[in-house]
Amino acid sequence: MKLISIVTGCFNEEDNVDELHARIRAQLERLPAYDYEHIFIDNASTDGTVHKIKALAVRDKRVKLIVNTRNFGHIRSPIHALLQARGDAVIAMASDLQEPPELIPEFIAQWEQGYRVVAGVKPSSHHTTAMSFIRRFFYATIGRISDTRLIPNFTGFGLYDRAVIEVIRQMDDPYPYFRGLIADIGFEHAEIPFVQPRRSRGISKNNFYTLYDMAILGITSHSKIPIRLATMSGFALSALSLLVAIAYLVYKLLSWEQFSVGIAPVLIGFFFFASVQLFFIGILGEYIAAIHTQVLKRPLVVEKERVNFDASPPA
Repeated sequence: MKLISIVTGCFNEEDNVDELHARIRAQLERLPAYDYEHIFIDNASTDGTVHKIKALAVRDKRVKLIVNTRNFGHIRSPIHALLQARGDAVIAMASDLQEPPELIPEFIAQWEQGYRVVAGVKPSSHHTTAMSFIRRFFYATIGRISDTRLIPNFTGFGLYDRAVIEVIRQMDDPYPYFRGLIADIGFEHAEIPFVQPRRSRGISKNNFYTLYDMAILGITSHSKIPIRLATMSGFALSALSLLVAIAYLVYKLLSWEQFSVGIAPVLIGFFFFASVQLFFIGILGEYIAAIHTQVLKRPLVVEKERVNFDASPPA
């Protein structure tokens, strides 16, 4: 029997893990030709999430749990769990029930047709109009400037063949932008559209900082356009400044007594060029920070404990 691994990251999701487990189990029971394991990775929840998952693991030995020593974030933790999966195919989804487990049979059907990647894409959602607009704008922007073609409206929810997981393992990226990573690998993929429902229980763990971090990570990992735009803009503004300076000098020499520059143009030019410099120094800083993260080579997570794993963690 082929083994399907379901991987779900969680942080303070005590209200959702029981229903999530039940819905995933119901879908896999409809597919008796497959065995499965359900791996939860918990980012040091402060509520009863770990207790509830341990109770599930006692009743269902297919449920496995990894508990991190602290919250390692929504980027590193899910990737670590993917690398622990043993399945012939691995399905990644969030634990907030906004990514429907009912798509699992369709994912597997597309995988059996030969697709190494089956991506769940959300062309629409039940988010607020403002949030939906911001997300669409970001996906459209990063899609245009990325060095590789990204999957539109793809958040990471989907199925990945064992070959894809092994390529990710070989990349050994300590802070990966997963959506871009899948595009970089380049396997032919299928897309399954779905409408993302509103969160029914609990609150979103994303805030401005986490969304900003994800956006900057995507840009710095998969596009050189911002840093090259900074370079080209620097050359262009330098040339413009030189031309303006020459024009002022010539005009002053020709009309020495009549022409008075005044302080206003000096102040306006100073603050304009200072703001431009600070903006592009900030872009440069983001790229340096990304390089710094790669050079540190820290582990994705540090585990506190494991439940229902028979073997020691892979190297």
